Amino acid sequence: MLKDKVILVTGGAKGMGEAHSRLFAERGATVLITDMDRGGEEVAQDIAAAGGKAHFRALDVTDEAAWKACIAWAMENFGRIDGLVNNAGILIRKPVPEIDMADWNALFDINVKGTFLGCKHVLPAMQAAGGGAIVNVSSISGHVANMEGMSAYCATKGAIRLLTKGVAVDYAKFGIRVNSVHPGTISTPMTAEFEADPSKHAMLVGVTVMGRIGQAREVSEAIAFLLSDGASYMTGSEMTVDGGFTAV
Repeated sequence: MLKDKVILVTGGAKGMGEAHSRLFAERGATVLITDMDRGGEEVAQDIAAAGGKAHFRALDVTDEAAWKACIAWAMENFGRIDGLVNNAGILIRKPVPEIDMADWNALFDINVKGTFLGCKHVLPAMQAAGGGAIVNVSSISGHVANMEGMSAYCATKGAIRLLTKGVAVDYAKFGIRVNSVHPGTISTPMTAEFEADPSKHAMLVGVTVMGRIGQAREVSEAIAFLLSDGASYMTGSEMTVDGGFTAV
């Protein structure tokens, strides 16, 4: 499904990004893992030791010069980029009066600016190659305010949702598909503390009709499909992977 494709993943050192990188490599892709966390080097080495193809580059997704250098490196070493997964993101959960400008700017810089810069700098390479696929990781928080204190985070994920649609409209004529994925609550290092506390675990599950927290690989499977030729007639779409949370 992804055999011989070159896929760049942001925030690939742990959590969902790590799961994405491992699954793509299992499916035959060459994966460029990027992150500010140098743990991504170990992930790439582990994938290579298991027979997969993976490389690591440090990348601050808010730094435009770093994006230019990363794309140039990928083009020099692989000749093309078939897929980009804008996965890097942070969560700050506070009521609006408690959100200072540092919180607001951090959320928008990493979640929105990082996604924008990834699209901006990979699109010319994909256009020159005659096509490609971008998947932007939003959230159910881009659809609904799924719990208290999520206003600023929801704003960033809603922005990603509509940025995706705009880029999809602009670049369909170049054979570039751009879709968003909207995970519900997924088990990652970010949720570990909550999962260990029964009352907080119940809050995380909320009204999820499947009655459980999702696994990172379940999101990876959805993204792998959107990157594949099997999703050839999908662009500007929203794929929700939330155990039915938004069905209620």
